[in-house]
Amino acid sequence: MNGRHHEVVVVGAGQAGLSMSHCLRRDGVDHLVLERHRVGNEWRARRWDSFCLVTPNWQCRLPGFPYAGDDHDGFMLRDQIVAYLEDYAASFSPPVLEGVNVTRLLPDGRGFRVETDRGTVTAGQVVVATGPYQVPVIPRVAERFPSHMTQIHSGDYRNPEQLPPGEVLVVGTGQSGCQIAEDLHLSGRRVHLSVGGAPRVARFYRGRDVVAWLDLMGHYDRPIDSFDDHDAVRARANHYVTGRDGGRDIDLRVFALEGMSLYGRLVTVENGAGSGTARFAPDLRRNLDHADAVCESVKDSIDAFIDLHRISAPAEKRYTPPWQPAFEPDTLDLGRITSVVWCTGFRRDHGWIRVPVFDGTGYPTHERGVTRVPGLYFLGLPWQHTWGSGRFSGVAADAEHLARHIAAAGGPVPAPRAAGPAPLGYFVHPELLGT
Repeated sequence: MNGRHHEVVVVGAGQAGLSMSHCLRRDGVDHLVLERHRVGNEWRARRWDSFCLVTPNWQCRLPGFPYAGDDHDGFMLRDQIVAYLEDYAASFSPPVLEGVNVTRLLPDGRGFRVETDRGTVTAGQVVVATGPYQVPVIPRVAERFPSHMTQIHSGDYRNPEQLPPGEVLVVGTGQSGCQIAEDLHLSGRRVHLSVGGAPRVARFYRGRDVVAWLDLMGHYDRPIDSFDDHDAVRARANHYVTGRDGGRDIDLRVFALEGMSLYGRLVTVENGAGSGTARFAPDLRRNLDHADAVCESVKDSIDAFIDLHRISAPAEKRYTPPWQPAFEPDTLDLGRITSVVWCTGFRRDHGWIRVPVFDGTGYPTHERGVTRVPGLYFLGLPWQHTWGSGRFSGVAADAEHLARHIAAAGGPVPAPRAAGPAPLGYFVHPELLGT
């Protein structure tokens, strides 16, 4: 591949990169897709054994390849997701080179120079489709835990048997944290869960999956520029819910009734006699109440939509909390804990991009994926344009948008000036920023 020139180079062969390639191949645009590992690798490498989608299969609608299975209202398991992406690639044979690590992207007289561990290519235009989840984030407080304790990040968690026998502390209650805590809990493990401020949502309400209601109401298509606080919207944690066993709510209060121990945010670890003590903020009740309030507000919006459009839908009783913490537990004797699972998010790593498109936080400045540097685009970022942008449901529209820009630009683009390494940008659940 060394020395070759392509009209477009796409970096990444997940759902975003494949969607981009589909549009380019359809339009007859010469391009190359470079993938560090294998097609759909993030789904293979960073999802646990029981992982499944939290959005129904019918929302999987990649360009030219909507879900065609027999379980439209179900939730694909990890291996089924990988198979869906492999089948998608097989349907149009994208020009993908697997096992190629892009090490640097630089401006070039013909557009851009893409340096890899297998040589260098040039391109008139480049689409970065690597997503936001490159580097696992583990807070520095992890250094204070006893050295004999097993510590892993959610990206490395596979199943309960992977951990040594004993009680487990799970830190973080975004989607991964809640689902991993449930996975351990269902296996019979004694789980201690540090609860943050992530919201939750009901799985079903008034006769439909809540995702179906939100889709019908246009929430997944609402553009980011319709919000006044773009940065805050992009940093919001997703609502926790699960598609496991056909889909159901995740209610941490029910877990508590079943024996799971809940705490507030992890603050610090104090070393001392024995194995030390973990200390938590006194915000458990507040965090649980906040999650419930968000869940009920979503139901309020669905009720209003049903009334406005006079939709026939069954009535449903509202949620009543089945459990309240009798007090705010603020300590945990770590002598009881053998493992910690950090569900504390990932950060972007765009340090290999030596083109001046980043703001002071390391976030690529763009308008629906189109940067201020002609010919350089991003695809597959959360809230790139809409709530659906980083999902199977919305990446197609964003890819089509970029395909139109790429076609309009055509040919070589003016070479931008070189830039130093981009700062590492963070995509961390906001409720965990203080841990």
